[in-house]
Amino acid sequence: MSLHDAIRSLSVRELLVAGDVYRVPMYQRNYAWEEGEITQLIVDVLDYLDGEQGYYLGTLVVDRKEANRFEVIDGQQRLTTLTLLVAYLRKRLGAGHVLLSSVRQASLDFECRPASREALLAIFSCKDNGVLQQSEADGSSAVNKGAGNAIAAGYRIIERVLSQKLREHNVTDEKFAAFLLENVHILRVGVPRKTDLNHYFEVMNSRGEQLEKHEVLKATLLHKLQQIENAAERARSENALHRVWEACANMEKYVQSGFTPRERNELFGKNWSDWHVDNFDHLARMLERPRDMAVEELTLSMLLRQPTGPSRSDFQGVDEPERFHAVINFPNFLLQVLRVMTQADVPLDDKRLLDSFDEFLLNTSGKQASSSRVVLGRIKQFVFTLLRCKFLLDRYVIKREFAAGEDNWSLKNYRKDKEGKSYYVNSFDDRGDQKNINRQLLLLLSAFHVSTPTLAYKHWLNAVVFWLFERQRISGADYLKYLESLAAAFVFDRYLSDEGKDYFEIIYVNGGRCRATRDSVSHTMEERLSYGAIENNLVFNYLDYLLWKKLRSKDSRVDRFRFTFRSSVEHYFPQSPKFDDPWIDEEVLNCFGNLCLISHSKNSQLSNYSPLAKKEHYRKGEIDSIKQHLMMDSDPWDTAAATRHHQAMVAVLLSALD
Repeated sequence: MSLHDAIRSLSVRELLVAGDVYRVPMYQRNYAWEEGEITQLIVDVLDYLDGEQGYYLGTLVVDRKEANRFEVIDGQQRLTTLTLLVAYLRKRLGAGHVLLSSVRQASLDFECRPASREALLAIFSCKDNGVLQQSEADGSSAVNKGAGNAIAAGYRIIERVLSQKLREHNVTDEKFAAFLLENVHILRVGVPRKTDLNHYFEVMNSRGEQLEKHEVLKATLLHKLQQIENAAERARSENALHRVWEACANMEKYVQSGFTPRERNELFGKNWSDWHVDNFDHLARMLERPRDMAVEELTLSMLLRQPTGPSRSDFQGVDEPERFHAVINFPNFLLQVLRVMTQADVPLDDKRLLDSFDEFLLNTSGKQASSSRVVLGRIKQFVFTLLRCKFLLDRYVIKREFAAGEDNWSLKNYRKDKEGKSYYVNSFDDRGDQKNINRQLLLLLSAFHVSTPTLAYKHWLNAVVFWLFERQRISGADYLKYLESLAAAFVFDRYLSDEGKDYFEIIYVNGGRCRATRDSVSHTMEERLSYGAIENNLVFNYLDYLLWKKLRSKDSRVDRFRFTFRSSVEHYFPQSPKFDDPWIDEEVLNCFGNLCLISHSKNSQLSNYSPLAKKEHYRKGEIDSIKQHLMMDSDPWDTAAATRHHQAMVAVLLSALD
């Protein structure tokens, strides 16, 4: 096999129309991408759409079996997603559209998985979505079974997310399709003939990994600190950066656990839950080690010679990391901190991590480079800001907690008991004027998070961390007031407004305060609350939060409600019913009153059932949506009931502006 045959850069059009067939072997896992991964791919493509260069999606590792038949070894998730994207664009633009006429059939096949094969063929071939809807309606087709259902779910995510993101970026279907087909490339890498695939997988799983971008960034910042002339100050600064970086990089643990008990007493007080650091120099002195332990030389190769931190025996009272899971990863959190520190419009996308730090911290890409003194000051300020932001994130932002066999949201503080061991307690007391504050904060924070499950572009989190960072004292009542205002600003100033204010303006210019009034949004709400026009699921989740506040004391099921990752907008009276009852008004069918937010699995299972059958299904157990819970109180569910519910829900939303 020649090098040209072994490695080829292919556009999406070349990948899908060259007559090549890619078979996913039976030993590969099923299609598993969900909303986070699919949304990230779409956003990545949109980010590069107006640039001068194309976008490289990554590699597709294959084993050539025949002239035009390949076995997929690695990359099936992105290949399947690309195929589903093209299938959706064929539906939107028409199979005969000049951009898509050459893509006549799916080039992807699945070995020993008829459900996956039939699902993909059904999705790819139908001009409308009738085949897919019918498959879900009768519950018998391969589309509705196992792996096939995962592919159908991925297609539904693309239907919803792509149209939403195209509106946000003001991009037409044609422009996106043209860029996707011609300017998005994938590197197809063929393994040599007679490759032992078992050995290949063993090597893939055991080999060393390339440096991640945040590791390169750390090495760069450490190298910059070598410019400090005073040896003692240089050693303190290098040590402080290394220690803070390592403590913060473990997003699954509270930051206090990254330091020794003595250091925790210095940094966070005797109970380990307060903030006792004034600035970077103060921080560096607190973490200072004996001179003979200082790092003498730091270059990019320092990653193989990291400054030696405390031994494992110096740490105690540290819980296993599997208990808590943060809502963001470390590379994206670094960008959140950079934006908080600079209050500049830093892209919240870890693909741009190194470029963003070059531009906003090191200023190496500007017309006039900053002096080394200024750059060193910025690096020190960033390290201090990083530690404080991680401390605030851990204490005041929700985590997923896995304890006692249960999975819940938690909002807890890290503290020390009388024996010197760590434990966790609610961040806000449940007494006096703080009563129920922790529960309300937890509910509203989780509403934000499940509405934007991707790791990049978490604007709500940036708003929260910035607000927390700017305050010396944080009360639960003030925090809740800010979050409610922020949610209203996102919903009314951006999602339901003609203006569609930018997130940066909402957070840094308007201070998270909602500027909308009843008059300013009343004329746009009807259109923006209809099916296909709702920009973000926070509209549904914010409404559920308002309903929870209003009804929790009257309904125990409402009181127990909690937010989960529901991302499928369902017609309560279905678009394609599997029963004979007629629906009178097409406009009401797609109005907000007939819509609710549920999980993909339940939408797939119940989407074409009657409202009565759905009500019967939800009779037991906890509710998925408070809005849907109220819809089930109306019997029969007809045009009049949907209209009444629509008006009532709009009134609840508008009440937040009073």
